[in-house]
Amino acid sequence: MRVAVIPARGGSKRIPRKNIRDFCGKPIIAYSIEAATATGLFDEIIVSTDDHEIAAISRQFGATTPFIRPKEIADDFTGTNAVVKHAVSWLTERNHDVAHACCIYATAPLIEPRFIQQGYDALVGSDAAFAFSVTGYAFPIQRAVRLTTDGRVDALHPEHRLTRSQDLEPAYHDAGQFYWGTARAFLDNVPLFSPRSIGVILPRTRVQDIDTAEDWELAEFMYRALNRS
Repeated sequence: MRVAVIPARGGSKRIPRKNIRDFCGKPIIAYSIEAATATGLFDEIIVSTDDHEIAAISRQFGATTPFIRPKEIADDFTGTNAVVKHAVSWLTERNHDVAHACCIYATAPLIEPRFIQQGYDALVGSDAAFAFSVTGYAFPIQRAVRLTTDGRVDALHPEHRLTRSQDLEPAYHDAGQFYWGTARAFLDNVPLFSPRSIGVILPRTRVQDIDTAEDWELAEFMYRALNRS
């Protein structure tokens, strides 16, 4: 069995009701549910939420909400792995044989089914525990600077002041869209950020973290530009 788990807590602080807020015409969580559905990969698409309104809206777009997430894993400090582990454990306890699970964030409207598929192919074609979305930094991180207390610039990596940008090693960061893993890796609390994970590279034009009002506005601009007909 392959299952998608979409975490969608009700108590978002920086953007209230973020997971079901309107994004270019429909609740933002709908994009994640629809992308998961379009892959044809999943036997079940579960939204893990502690909020009855989020659950009802998720069902309207084709997800299931077989449980209300317990309060102990619905606070500001609960990580992604714990939420997926709970869902996999819940299914396993009810005699479902879960082989792979994919956590898909509820606020990932730029997500594309083809990349979810690439993540699955990368995972099952290897001995990795996880495969998740990453994207490259737009500027070499080796040229990063800090500002001192009096506002002066100080190089974080002074040894690379004169290194040509094309000679610097590319660096990547978590794209915040999907996290494939074996059921066993989630159940055993295997660390996500480790050599046991494969990075699935997404173009930067398909990645936008959404934590602030400014992030939200930028993501809508990107979505409209990418989907112009």
